[in-house]
Amino acid sequence: MRLILRITVAALAAASLAWSAPVLAQSRIKDIASVEGVRTNQLVGYGLVVGLNGTGDSLRNSPMTRQSLEAMMERLGVNIRDANANTKNIAAVMVTADLPSFATAGSRIDINVSAMGDAKSLLGGTLLVTGLQGADGQVYAVAQGTVQTGSVSAGGASGSSITRGVPTSGRIAGGASVELETGFSLASMSELRLNLRNPDFTTAQRVAQAINLAYPGTAFADNGAVITLRPPPQLGAAGFISRIENLPVSVDTPARVIIDEVNGVIVMGDAVRVSTVAIAQGNLTVSIQERPFASQPGPFSDGETVVLPDTEVTIEEERGRQMRIVGGDTSLSTLVNGLNALGVSPRDMISILQAIRAAGALQAEIEVM
Repeated sequence: MRLILRITVAALAAASLAWSAPVLAQSRIKDIASVEGVRTNQLVGYGLVVGLNGTGDSLRNSPMTRQSLEAMMERLGVNIRDANANTKNIAAVMVTADLPSFATAGSRIDINVSAMGDAKSLLGGTLLVTGLQGADGQVYAVAQGTVQTGSVSAGGASGSSITRGVPTSGRIAGGASVELETGFSLASMSELRLNLRNPDFTTAQRVAQAINLAYPGTAFADNGAVITLRPPPQLGAAGFISRIENLPVSVDTPARVIIDEVNGVIVMGDAVRVSTVAIAQGNLTVSIQERPFASQPGPFSDGETVVLPDTEVTIEEERGRQMRIVGGDTSLSTLVNGLNALGVSPRDMISILQAIRAAGALQAEIEVM
């Protein structure tokens, strides 16, 4: 019996320790941080879409489209400057794209096409050759292809119509060819920097510790957002990143409450705590009803029918809700259950949380969107 009793006590002690130990969610380094310099670059260009079925720009109202058409035809050996061109099958557009990291010459990227003038639709149009420039003014890609809008339009003889989607904006999958590389050379870098997507000093230290545990002396947390890396010579920059980006790290999050008053949305982090506080909430309803009635004179009298007002005002206060105690440095689930016990709507809960914060009992930051 003594042996069984000792085993039982040990098992209970182990279970108690396992229950009291907090379970922290872990994330990979690649999901919480990015390598400095490894990013996309925005490209933009101005072009023309042709072949529209009378849904393009009206040249009288879009001088840029007319000038672009005349300049393009002159480059092709046709002079139309003195002609009375009145076509509606062409539209001036802006072309945008994201140049991925390490994109090489000849690779294809997707592009977005958006009308600039008074064009009604770009459906079925063809984008002519358009150079896409970066922030430095250099052309990094050349775009061309058929525009797909993904919209649906229908109309009747009476002039009524219905449209689903945005017909003046479209996309061309693989519509641009990369002509110039960005020149970012990762292999020649002897020092790298990781940037946390959500800066936090504790998380930055944990990332550095996880990397140093696998590769000692290769990581140092500069601040709450940047971790400096020194890849081992035998691995190189790319090889070192591929090794460390899958290391698990426990992410620390601040106590924060996000409130969207327009849509009535409340988001609370797991670190939110509330000191012991008593809450009472009730609704007061004021109802005003107008019941006008007609006052008629007696038979064979000289009086007139008069409409007289009759107003009824009532005030109702919701009862049955008692003051409840919420908090006491409890977990998020206990806090949510305590607030739900009040039986209030999300919009009322927003007011309650703000009142708790004003009372100094909410140990969290409130951010109103």
